[in-house]
Amino acid sequence: MEPALYLIPVTLGDTPLSQVLPEYNAGVVRGIRHFIVEDVRSARRFLKKVDRDIDIDGLTFYAMGKHASPQDFASYLRPLEQGLPVGVISEAGCPAVADPGADVVAIAQRKGLRVVPLVGPSSMILAVMASGFNGQSFAFNGYLPIDPAERSRRLKALEQRAAAEHQTQLFIETPYRNAKMFEEILRTCRPQTRLCVAAGITCAEEFIKTRTVQEWKKHPLPDLSKVPAIFLIYA
Repeated sequence: MEPALYLIPVTLGDTPLSQVLPEYNAGVVRGIRHFIVEDVRSARRFLKKVDRDIDIDGLTFYAMGKHASPQDFASYLRPLEQGLPVGVISEAGCPAVADPGADVVAIAQRKGLRVVPLVGPSSMILAVMASGFNGQSFAFNGYLPIDPAERSRRLKALEQRAAAEHQTQLFIETPYRNAKMFEEILRTCRPQTRLCVAAGITCAEEFIKTRTVQEWKKHPLPDLSKVPAIFLIYA
């Protein structure tokens, strides 16, 4: 297999692989023995789902999770510099998008190494697709401040930007704080501002709904306390 840094998408939940990942990806995975991963345990579990006959103990994993140092990332690419293919696996979705894999890719690009992104589910892209909002101009803003006053100011700024630039604004929250985020949006944003909530994308519990803030206030809010969700606002 051609030496390259292969960016390998992972399912967003317990979705069957055949529903969201092409068979081509499985062939790539089978040809790799070195993996740079966000979490070793979840990566091993994913690889076994791809092919239960994979010799997991014969693979080498390089962790880039919470306790890894970005300074170590360059050493993870040594097998690639020696002519071996290397894979990058996130905990969910596409590696290097809102993910520490971006640091690894940046080093590979600086070194002139080949980078190959594989097709797979991205919760951000899928949310934009399903929202009905502007898909030609959008921004992912990650996590908003935890402090209520700062979060409120940030929400107002994003709302103003959405209106002024006609740009879809995306952000996320830790699932157990989704309810507070939801309530803060409805309390802070203008009645005519449109809000899309996209949760559990591609999974059995998938919930995607777009309403104005005023309309959301007339309906019971869904329980998203255990479901990864993306919030999108637009003018």
